[in-house]
Amino acid sequence: MSEIRIDITELKSEGSDLIKELAEFIKQKTGSEVETAMDEIIVKNEEENVKRRYLRVLLKKFLHKNELKDYFRVIGGKEETLVVKERKISEEE
Repeated sequence: MSEIRIDITELKSEGSDLIKELAEFIKQKTGSEVETAMDEIIVKNEEENVKRRYLRVLLKKFLHKNELKDYFRVIGGKEETLVVKERKISEEE
């Protein structure tokens, strides 16, 4: 059984409804068991059918669909972890 974690610490500022929506989106697309913990979403699957790279694409699609692509980005964390980071927006004057 493999497990991939998605760190959503910074995404939580957008509200818990968005987190539930994200968990549901991942569950629909992958058919895996999705668990929402305190600061992360855990994707559990029996076989190695869900790859980290595919999850990264799904996260990017989700951010784009919810018009958050300009504010957040998806980066690889430690082994079997993805992190949704807030983009540093430089204020130009």
